[in-house]
Amino acid sequence: MIRVVLPTHLRIHAKVNGEVTLTVHGAVTQRSVLNALEQQYPVLRGTIRDHTTQKRRAFLRFFACQQDLSHQSPDAPLPEPVASGAQPFLIVGAIAGG
Repeated sequence: MIRVVLPTHLRIHAKVNGEVTLTVHGAVTQRSVLNALEQQYPVLRGTIRDHTTQKRRAFLRFFACQQDLSHQSPDAPLPEPVASGAQPFLIVGAIAGG
């Protein structure tokens, strides 16, 4: 099982508390995790990735094992602790302002 932590606004939107767990078939990558997340919670489609380009939304970041994975290839394997469920995949809302 893959553990995913969502930012508060997406947890409220998906009507979940805390982290969610997902089953990912095949390689555990950003793409496969997000595909499984959107399949399990269809209301999240388009909130994390653009519908057309499938690129990450500007004000969201992806982290795993204390590493920012936001600019890595969506098909790069996630770290083993995430793939094994020992560590969560974090989707974090970026803060902007001045």
